[in-house]
Amino acid sequence: MLHSLLPRKVKALKTGRSQKMAAFPWHSRNRNYKAEFASCRLEAVPLEFGDYHPLKPITVTESKTKKVSRKGSTSSTSSSSSSSVVDPLSSVLDGTDPLSMFAASADPAPLAAAMDNSRKKRDRDDYSIVGSDFEPWASKRGEILARYTTTEKLSINLFMGSEKGKAGTATSAMSEKVRTRLEELDDFEEGSQKELLNLTQQDYVNRIEELNQSLKDAWASDQKVKALKIVIQCSKLLSDTSVIQFYPSKFVLITDILDTFGKLVYERIFSMCVDNRSVLPDHFSPENVNDTAKETCLNWFFKIASIRELIPRFYVEASILKCNKFLSKTGISECLPRLTCMVRGIGDPLVSVYARAYLCRVGMEVAPHLKESLNKNFFDFLLTFKQIHGDTVQNQLVLQGVELQSYLPLYSPAMDWVFQCVSYRAPEALLTEMMERCKKLGNNALLLNSVMSAFRAEFIATRSMDFIGMIKECDESGFPKHLLFRSLGLNLALADPPESDRLQILNEAWKVITKLKNPQDYINCAEVWVEYTCKHFTKREVNTVLADVIKHMTPDRAFEDSYPQLQSIIKKVIAHFHDFSVLFSVEKFLPFLDMFQKESVRVEVCKCIMEVFIKHQQEPTKDPVILNALLHVCKTMHDSVNALTLEDEKRMLAYLINGFIKMVSFGRDFEQQLSFYVETRSMFCNLEPVLVQLIHSANRLAMETRKVMKGNHSRKTAAFVRACVAYCFITIPSLVGIFTRLNLYLHSGQVALANQCLSQADAFFKAAISLVPEVPKMINIDGKMRPSESFLLEFLCNFFSTLLIVPDHPEHGVLFLVRELLNVIQDYAWEENSDEKIRIYTCVLHLLSAMSQETYLYHVDKVDSNDSLYGGDAKFLAENNKLCETVMAQILEHLKTLAKDEALKRQSSLGLSFFNSILAHGDLRNNRLNQLSVSLWHLAQRHGCVDTRTMVKTLEYIKKQSKQPDMGHLTELALRLPLQTRT
Repeated sequence: MLHSLLPRKVKALKTGRSQKMAAFPWHSRNRNYKAEFASCRLEAVPLEFGDYHPLKPITVTESKTKKVSRKGSTSSTSSSSSSSVVDPLSSVLDGTDPLSMFAASADPAPLAAAMDNSRKKRDRDDYSIVGSDFEPWASKRGEILARYTTTEKLSINLFMGSEKGKAGTATSAMSEKVRTRLEELDDFEEGSQKELLNLTQQDYVNRIEELNQSLKDAWASDQKVKALKIVIQCSKLLSDTSVIQFYPSKFVLITDILDTFGKLVYERIFSMCVDNRSVLPDHFSPENVNDTAKETCLNWFFKIASIRELIPRFYVEASILKCNKFLSKTGISECLPRLTCMVRGIGDPLVSVYARAYLCRVGMEVAPHLKESLNKNFFDFLLTFKQIHGDTVQNQLVLQGVELQSYLPLYSPAMDWVFQCVSYRAPEALLTEMMERCKKLGNNALLLNSVMSAFRAEFIATRSMDFIGMIKECDESGFPKHLLFRSLGLNLALADPPESDRLQILNEAWKVITKLKNPQDYINCAEVWVEYTCKHFTKREVNTVLADVIKHMTPDRAFEDSYPQLQSIIKKVIAHFHDFSVLFSVEKFLPFLDMFQKESVRVEVCKCIMEVFIKHQQEPTKDPVILNALLHVCKTMHDSVNALTLEDEKRMLAYLINGFIKMVSFGRDFEQQLSFYVETRSMFCNLEPVLVQLIHSANRLAMETRKVMKGNHSRKTAAFVRACVAYCFITIPSLVGIFTRLNLYLHSGQVALANQCLSQADAFFKAAISLVPEVPKMINIDGKMRPSESFLLEFLCNFFSTLLIVPDHPEHGVLFLVRELLNVIQDYAWEENSDEKIRIYTCVLHLLSAMSQETYLYHVDKVDSNDSLYGGDAKFLAENNKLCETVMAQILEHLKTLAKDEALKRQSSLGLSFFNSILAHGDLRNNRLNQLSVSLWHLAQRHGCVDTRTMVKTLEYIKKQSKQPDMGHLTELALRLPLQTRT
């Protein structure tokens, strides 16, 4: 395009409007930038100590007037003043809000008494609240349902009661009501039997959930007896152990129904305590409960007491244990021991232990401070534990074809819960007592595992060697020792054992773990003990452990079934080794990574490694071991990108790779640094954000090189800077984003200019200009298509700011880059109803005005801009002014096209904007330019579309500026600028 440029006029603007351009010649006003800066600077005002400061709290004097009334005398007032900080929220606490005034109008005595009682009760009960350190049952529920499954067919036996007696006449006598309802219960138990056979596990779960919903529906429809019948029959299912492997999951499902029932009964009775005057507080006493609620509560307990079978009677009463609060302060403390004794009547040890677990669960919810009943449940269980090895249980296992090693883990959920309740905030002496009891029972493995799972890790860790001794001597029939070592390892991951025992503990545990033949058993234990090894030992021991894991998991590709455990090991290793030079010196670390051969898993592991590196690497590194290893890790992440990879995933991978690149520094070995950038460019070419980061890094390297060298070896330095610039010039075209390329061309050109590489800077700027026509009308921004013109305007404004200091090329004529850019702007396909093109022309006018100054506003060190090259030459200024006139003609022509009803507001806005540009940059001593500014002022106000306040402020500014030196001509201009009046 350069060869076809006209010497004086822009080719694309060559039209028949030369007369119009001559009508309004442009004259830029001379600017004294230093004086303007000085006039805009804020005035410094000295402050004395104690004066107002914007960060000091605001204090006001608040006067309070109190009204005092006395019998037989007139009211008087007393006032006091105080200085305080006003809190905008305090008004809701001083009794002036509507709710406070309403409460104050009522009789305060009953309310105060209720609040006092509630406060005292709450203070007494504070010690009994279970803290957040207690793991709730809800967190265990999902794990139990997922772990204890079966493929055998299940059955549900339900007794569907007949409908006789429901049409009888109602009687008002309470004894008749009770007798009728008891007969209904009897009728239900003696009614027809419905048996659902051959149910799959999912069918069984669905049926139980249907029963739970039926319970809620019956309750909502005021069929309380039907609801009770459903609960009784569901409770009976807990006596059935025909499919014994499914019993823990069955317990979870049935107790969900019991919990629902207990909640419904409690809320029903609680709602009966509410009358028109008061609401029962959360921490109430039986004295706050009315007689109707107490009678209803007793009625429920009488109904439940009439249930004939032990197991449903126990479970249903335990589910409404909380309702004892309505009857007596000691009701719960009296019922818990009785219910504990009831469990002794359950012969099956598995059913018995789950009954105790449910009682402990309810007890912890309503009275966690009653530790006696919890301990009694535990010690009763120990007394009956030997039944597990009795003939009855053994015969049942033979009948169902269940091995002992499969049967004993069924006890774990219930035992673990009972132990957790008993050990919660218990003293260390209780652990000692339990260890002695376990020894008396032959160090049973199941009991020992529950003890280690329940008590605080600190207690277990201090007795690690004692537990190891017990594990060695324990009876592991049905419960292997490696699971005990796993439980011990979990505790040691949370608390530290005595330092003198640490190595012996590891040796004893690993002797057992390394002998395991089953890969799953092995990896489940090794995963736990890796953390203990990393925490207390050096890379030598960690390397030994990793080597052993590789040895066990490589045969038959066993690692493919254990990716979660292997991932866990990697995370634990990198969590403790933040020094990556030490980490990668662990000989078996990289071979360990090779076991992750599934791509998705391998990428996740690599992401974990890079996240830790970015988080903990404090200093830049050039360690070849770290660089080679992490380049391999980053390449693995990069190569996983394909056409189906989500944008969020790409951004995450790019962020991690960029974090690595930023932490690589070869110090003053700049050539090695650039070689690293060249290598990484070829490795990560599919991730555009990484390429962008490399371009920025190369630009920074060029600036840093020039800064560090400070003229030394200038020829070599210049060659290296040109190499960095060339790297950027070659890399930018490979990017996809159009504005990413434009901005990088501009930024790289600025860097080249700052390093006196003028020809390279011109090349960048020409490339940016040639790319402007390719900007599409719509671009994708965060997944949404948006118009591009506003982004193009922003880029061009930045570009103009740079062109001010770019010197003209001696072979290409005056302002050749500006002319070339104007040609591109003129040919660009702008939107029909867009004003962005004219806004750009206005910015060009600002640029040309700045270029006509004797000294430019800013410069680049050691680069002569046009103010130095031309020195205010008259031919240069004339060429500049003619270009201004051409641009002005385009602006005025566009303003004429807006003289339509639908475009009048745009015309006013653009007219005022052009007026402000002339005011700021034009020499208004020129009569024609002065007349043009007056015409634009009238145009802005002609149709009443402009904001009057803006016009007023503009006029005030002109009057203020007229008082400045050499600005007196603005006084006459202000007189010619009337303000439009609106009626």
